[in-house]
Amino acid sequence: MAGGTVTDRDGVVERAAPFVFLFLWSGGYVAARIGIVDSTPITLVAIRFVLAAGLFVLIAFLMRATWPRGRQLAWVALVGLLSQGVYFVCGYLAFDQGIGAGTAALINALQPVITACVALPLLGERVRPAQWLGLVLGFSGVTLVIWNKLSLGLGTAAGAGFCAGAVLAATVGTLVQKRFCPVFDLWSGGAVQYLAAATFSVSMALLVETPMVNLTPSFAGVMAYLVIGNSLIAVSLMNLMIRKGEAARVTSLLFLVPGGAAALAWPVLGETFTPLSMAGMLSAAIGVWLAMGGAIRRRPLRIVAR
Repeated sequence: MAGGTVTDRDGVVERAAPFVFLFLWSGGYVAARIGIVDSTPITLVAIRFVLAAGLFVLIAFLMRATWPRGRQLAWVALVGLLSQGVYFVCGYLAFDQGIGAGTAALINALQPVITACVALPLLGERVRPAQWLGLVLGFSGVTLVIWNKLSLGLGTAAGAGFCAGAVLAATVGTLVQKRFCPVFDLWSGGAVQYLAAATFSVSMALLVETPMVNLTPSFAGVMAYLVIGNSLIAVSLMNLMIRKGEAARVTSLLFLVPGGAAALAWPVLGETFTPLSMAGMLSAAIGVWLAMGGAIRRRPLRIVAR
């Protein structure tokens, strides 16, 4: 009886994991937009990473995880600096410049596409014409959305530039991980990544802005969501699905994040998309599907823990 109960619970968790993951991952964009109301953007990132680093260090010690050493330690830290620190600092600065949650999610959706189109030749594999077409459609759709938003006074060119910087940092970080440290313990490696990101974001907050935080219930809720919901639960669910052999399924879920973020941002933040923006989002979604579909069939992509 007890064994059957455990099996039933495991089955429920596995069936619910994709939906919970998509909700938490998409909601992170909305939570960040809410968070910058009560905090300067880089300070928000710094607090998030300090708390996440402490949480992961604690779990790593409780789990008696094996810690990366030597060169692997340096590479894992570099991945954390790029894929976490630079990525989120640029992303939150984009929010501070008025870029919407749905738009930011759409721009960031191009990161795995760019990574695949760059990584496949480096791995000695040919990029199919459909993948290049997907890349072109993806960029065209994103450009259409950004142009339409800027023409309506929603966001700034600097904000779009920060989003592009975030995508570039995440792309380089992913390529570094694929080449130099493709495998490491989730908890200890995550702790190293978050410690590197925390060091960078705290330094940037002290150097380029006057840190400000209003300790409101809203800010506390946002921080709990980002640290526990995103950094802990969503990453754990992602790892669970990948370990179950569902890397392609996880990558497919990432296709839905821009739509999920836009759907959540509409009732929570009042963000809307014009018909022109919707056309751009559809074009980008088709482009991502084309580009990533070929990459999934050829070589399952490793998903970097966010």
